[in-house]
Amino acid sequence: MADPKEDPFLDDVEEIEASLDEMMDAEGIAEPQVSELDALKAERDELKDRLLRVLADSENMRKRGERDRREAEQYGGSRLARDLLPVYDNLRRALDIVNDDQKAVAGGVIDGVELTLRELLNVFTKHGMTPIAPQAGDKFDPQQHQAMFEAPVPGTKAGEIIEVMAEGFMLHDRLLRPAQVGVSSMPAS
Repeated sequence: MADPKEDPFLDDVEEIEASLDEMMDAEGIAEPQVSELDALKAERDELKDRLLRVLADSENMRKRGERDRREAEQYGGSRLARDLLPVYDNLRRALDIVNDDQKAVAGGVIDGVELTLRELLNVFTKHGMTPIAPQAGDKFDPQQHQAMFEAPVPGTKAGEIIEVMAEGFMLHDRLLRPAQVGVSSMPAS
């Protein structure tokens, strides 16, 4: 075997090792630049993520504010509307008990009460309130009616409305007050 120092192939290896050392030194200089670049990219990605989250939060806040404003506009007067319902009920009861003799004697007053009730209904309608006016014989709906009593009434079926004590009202799509009704509890024969 030839002497390793005399073999030209091994001389090339030494040159290769020397060039590798030079490259390592060059990489040593370049490596901090690469890691700094990676750190900047990571920081950029983090900031981009935070920006997108803040934009999404602000969009959600805008939508929530818009929804709250719409609800306040539609349902903000619900307490006042609920407080006016007894006035409506009293006017309705006053007109329900009037007979022909009383109408002949106090026709102008009764007409005034009718006009007042009609105007109150117009104001209710203008602000999105609609009456729930069930009739005797209708099926009891717990979503819109409140059972005030149950009674076995011949000729009716269980769950039928037998008397309406007070009309209910919806405010847009929400129940403001359920209709107060009496319900038949007649057992099935």
